Amino acid sequence: MHPSFAPKISLLLVISIGLLGIGAAVGSGGLSWNLDSGVLQNTIVLDIRLPRSTGAWLAGALLGLAGAIAQGVFRNPLADPYLLGSASGALMGVALILGFAHLAPDSWIELIGLNGSAFVGALLGVLAALILAGGYRSSLRLLLSGVVISVILGAGNALFTFVRPDLYQRLQAFMLGNTSLLDWQGVYILLLVWFICIALTLLMSAALDALSLGENTAKTVGLPIDQMRLGLIGILAIATGCAVAQTGLIAFVGLAAPHLVRRLANGHQRMHLILSSLAGGILLLSSDLLARSALAPLELPVGIITAVVGGIYLLVLLRRQSVGASG
Repeated sequence: MHPSFAPKISLLLVISIGLLGIGAAVGSGGLSWNLDSGVLQNTIVLDIRLPRSTGAWLAGALLGLAGAIAQGVFRNPLADPYLLGSASGALMGVALILGFAHLAPDSWIELIGLNGSAFVGALLGVLAALILAGGYRSSLRLLLSGVVISVILGAGNALFTFVRPDLYQRLQAFMLGNTSLLDWQGVYILLLVWFICIALTLLMSAALDALSLGENTAKTVGLPIDQMRLGLIGILAIATGCAVAQTGLIAFVGLAAPHLVRRLANGHQRMHLILSSLAGGILLLSSDLLARSALAPLELPVGIITAVVGGIYLLVLLRRQSVGASG
């Protein structure tokens, strides 16, 4: 690692640890630093607040990493982790479980649960995009296929909620994002997947450096670009699917996080991947803390906070770029 990046990574880690500490103090009643008022309070902190905060950070880190991969693979600054149909696939998986689990109680359908169905649905959405694109060699075809799959699955989800309106409220909770159900088991899963995904991504980061030079140039550098691109897409699908399975569909984190740290990375793809992941964790955890405390004891869906914050940031970014271009 280049010495100039160590302070930047350290700063993001310190911010993350500070936010985790705040997360231990923020509950349904808002901010409270009285953390040693008995066994019940300690249980609330250790078994509810800390796993929720840690899980929110890890889910954001996975989305930030997936967003950086998507923007690098497709060479598109507006690409996000849900681009290949993973969001619509996850929602379809949850809808099917909610709609049909009662028909076969105690079966494998009920055993897989909502988290498992969201994860499988996200992977199947990406797989469908790959099949429709005829493979992974053309980024443009894959990009368009992802949009088509998202539209088709979105229409299927709309039809399902039209036929079963009683499920709409539960699906809406999933669509708006929810971190309140995170426990230590979910945290361990997220942590394991994050370690694996970031390690494999760093091993294949050379492909992103090559792709940043253009498709034709990338194929002349002597790397198995097509195979590495498939591997990166697989990592993107797994990271997104795991995050969505634990927290639902949280908007803008994967899109905004890579933009927040792009200048800090100075064009180094490997550092951009690491910084994007850390920034994603900070962004989602900060939004979750705001969702918990803004209208306490009423808790807002975290997806609404990330959409507002991310949307405002991107509007400011576009404004700066347009002013810079006109100047």
